[in-house]
Amino acid sequence: MAQINVTNLTFAYEGSFDNTFEQVSFSIDTNWKLGFIGRNGKGKTTFLNLLMGKYSYSGTIDTPAVFDYFPYELTPAQKAKPAAEFMEEIKGACELWRVLCELEELSADAQILYRPFDTLSPGERTKILLAILFSGQNDFLLIDEPTNHLDMESREAVRTYLAGKKSFILVSHDRDLLDACTDHVLVLNRQTIEVQSGNFSSWWENKRRKDQFAIAENKKHRKEIKKLKAAVSRTSKWADKNEQTKIGFHQSVKEHERPIAERSYIGGKTKKMQSRVKQMQRRINREIEQKEGLLADLEETAPLKLLPLSHHKETLVNIRDYSLRYEGAKAPLFTDLTFQIQRGERVALHGKNGCGKSTLIRMILEKTGAADACLPVTESGVLETASGLIISYMSQDTAALKGSIDKYCYEKGLDKSLFCSVLRQLDFERIQFLKHMEDYSEGQKKKVLLAGSLLTPAHLYIWDEPLNFIDVFSRMQIENLLLEYQPSMLFVEHDTRFRRQIATKSIYL
Repeated sequence: MAQINVTNLTFAYEGSFDNTFEQVSFSIDTNWKLGFIGRNGKGKTTFLNLLMGKYSYSGTIDTPAVFDYFPYELTPAQKAKPAAEFMEEIKGACELWRVLCELEELSADAQILYRPFDTLSPGERTKILLAILFSGQNDFLLIDEPTNHLDMESREAVRTYLAGKKSFILVSHDRDLLDACTDHVLVLNRQTIEVQSGNFSSWWENKRRKDQFAIAENKKHRKEIKKLKAAVSRTSKWADKNEQTKIGFHQSVKEHERPIAERSYIGGKTKKMQSRVKQMQRRINREIEQKEGLLADLEETAPLKLLPLSHHKETLVNIRDYSLRYEGAKAPLFTDLTFQIQRGERVALHGKNGCGKSTLIRMILEKTGAADACLPVTESGVLETASGLIISYMSQDTAALKGSIDKYCYEKGLDKSLFCSVLRQLDFERIQFLKHMEDYSEGQKKKVLLAGSLLTPAHLYIWDEPLNFIDVFSRMQIENLLLEYQPSMLFVEHDTRFRRQIATKSIYL
């Protein structure tokens, strides 16, 4: 057991307009199973890289711990080889027998160590890298988004595996994973950083109560300040009026000049009133000080809007006895697939990685003319789309996002002011609009794609893994949007909680 003490940490990327961290201090224990929570772009991955010594910073990070980081950065040459041949290159003194033991805990076949890494599924790759990561001894492990792009079965295996481990920081936006695998949380709030015992759900319940208390206290202070200001104004007017009567020349009172003794009495009375005004003003300042900071960490998600189009046909997509096979492949992706997407339905596609979910989506886009090029596949059966069907598509790939927001809006035909407004509702800070999109975090890039889809009126919304890298607050915000507007949808999403909340029908490939 050891402590990691962070004191007055300040860091900004070179050329950045703002600090990622500023005078940050906290302590954590290396024996914890620590969940790392925060909005996109708040600096979770950056902090892990600071622990790894990748960047220079001011302040101190004091720890005796040795860190290791997931995911490992692999070269193209390493990806072309089996993991058994390069695992010692990415983790020194890595022993094969320990890796095999970890793979067994992950319910993975040891044979995947001897197949070329780039031929493995995302789930198999993740399991190998986690097995290598945990094969060391006495390391404090930094695990960054281990379940992105994993199917439901692989997520469950990773969740069960991590639940039996300790001594790590886990960055994840998967609420079920954080609940199952963590006993403490490190939270990057809007203005502060907090460390708390418990998992995501216990922290969220505490935060919800804390936010409600802050709102109630803020409301009470506002009322008190309003009452005090009214009393100050009233007393100040009385004091001024009283002072003007001291020499007998008050404009509303006709009287002779007052004798000196009476003037002294009135002057003393005025002085007491003015003293009372000062006391009330000091009390107002105290109330304002107590009010300041109450709402600094309040997580208020702005309600998003959606403008789905209504199609004249009830059935938007009709798939019957449908099969797909890539040219040259030995086996089809799937066969005899039959289902329909009716108007108002939200259909979830799920299944193992590589079963053909994204390919099926691409074929639907081709039928409506929304895809740029044709896939090299052979199809049989029926895949029909309603005539005039307009689709708003959100891809899982963010690699194409480069350049400025202005350029992106121009190319996509989007109104820039509306686009930026939606991004603001998704918790983008205005300063981000000045940066190029390639400098965004992965979560921020996904929000760019999401905002573009939301601003595209459509009969059918097709989203392919929309929540990868997106923070938990925005996930709940998106859930509320879809439940309120109930658009017709086809989506792929491995976040079990999201799928359970949103889908009206599930199709398993």
